[in-house]
Amino acid sequence: MRVSRVCVALGDAHRQRILLLFEAGEQLGMQQILATSPLSRTAVSHHLRVMREAGVLRAVKIGKEVFYSIDKDYVREQLSAVIDYIDEEL
Repeated sequence: MRVSRVCVALGDAHRQRILLLFEAGEQLGMQQILATSPLSRTAVSHHLRVMREAGVLRAVKIGKEVFYSIDKDYVREQLSAVIDYIDEEL
């Protein structure tokens, strides 16, 4: 189930573009993400929520702003599970 949520989160072109905004170890706030996206605030918020709920992104509230970062270890673990399945079952 966790693997499928990660795959769904990574399978959308808008979410892929958002992920590509992050530099290694970087945290981005909503305003930084919105500044580079043609999407509305509501749409960006939706995509961030999907990625957060799937475990792809971490969210930390600092003051009134929420900052997001990629949970590389979790994503790597879930994608490795897919590769392991393919290697063992196919």
